[in-house]
Amino acid sequence: MLVTLREILPDAKKNRYAVGLFNTVDLEMAKGVLAAAEEARSPVIIGSAEVLLPYTGLEELTSFLVPLAKKATVPVVLHLDHGLTVDCVQKAIDLGFTSVMYDCSTKSFQENIWDVKTMADYAHRRGLSIEAELGHVGSNDGGAESVGENDNSIYTEPEEARAFAEATGVDALAVAIGTAHGAYKSKPKLDFNRLKEIAEIVETPLVLHGGSGLSDQDFRSAIANGISKVNIFTDINAAYARYSHDNYTEGCGITDLMPGITDAVKEATLEKMRVFGCPGHAAAYREYVVQGVVRNVMQALKKGRG
Repeated sequence: MLVTLREILPDAKKNRYAVGLFNTVDLEMAKGVLAAAEEARSPVIIGSAEVLLPYTGLEELTSFLVPLAKKATVPVVLHLDHGLTVDCVQKAIDLGFTSVMYDCSTKSFQENIWDVKTMADYAHRRGLSIEAELGHVGSNDGGAESVGENDNSIYTEPEEARAFAEATGVDALAVAIGTAHGAYKSKPKLDFNRLKEIAEIVETPLVLHGGSGLSDQDFRSAIANGISKVNIFTDINAAYARYSHDNYTEGCGITDLMPGITDAVKEATLEKMRVFGCPGHAAAYREYVVQGVVRNVMQALKKGRG
């Protein structure tokens, strides 16, 4: 079932678990991620980032992601990660994505607020959710998500995070606490005290980017200190490539490898879901729907009495 971040992240924030965003670039990868969500009975966020679109375009992604998400028996958010241009973000919305990230994190604080607020209004009018980033999560060179820069993270300031969230009305806020995109060349030093301070004063669910390569304890500490959504690509991308490499033999065709590729991605996804604590939480979406129906009925009755 297709949902937005608004339907799944509040429960994650309340109950101290995180929902994973798993970026995908082909059908086998998508099937593996969704199979993991079904087995774990977990909500899941799936999609791609603008820098990954040269591998598979938005139209091609939408053609298989939308039907798969609609058919799923767990809540699925179809999310554009790191949308960098207005055209790309609006195109994703038009094609059927239920959530978008508009990344203006390299702009000034005021420009970031203004541009994100404009896009948030656009997305909210269409019933979709939106994520933004404050501070800047840099890149490790050589990864598929790298845009050619070194690790140049700019840490998020807590008071600015509160002002930004209130001014823009975003549904999720990515914060920079020392992670970077791509494969790490050395162990990252994460500022959990900064994260805790942000979480204490910002109502909006917080997002950790650059998650692939962190230790299980890093993830658990991040979630304990306020993270409700974690982005993953490199780990499942590597699982896909590793299976293909290890199981290729002379005369082997891609159709011989496809089932195993999907299973490898599924297992890598399940491993992360268990660490994030999200298995079994798909039912929270149904509770959200029931509460919404009750709320609407009560509001209608009050209006009738008035």
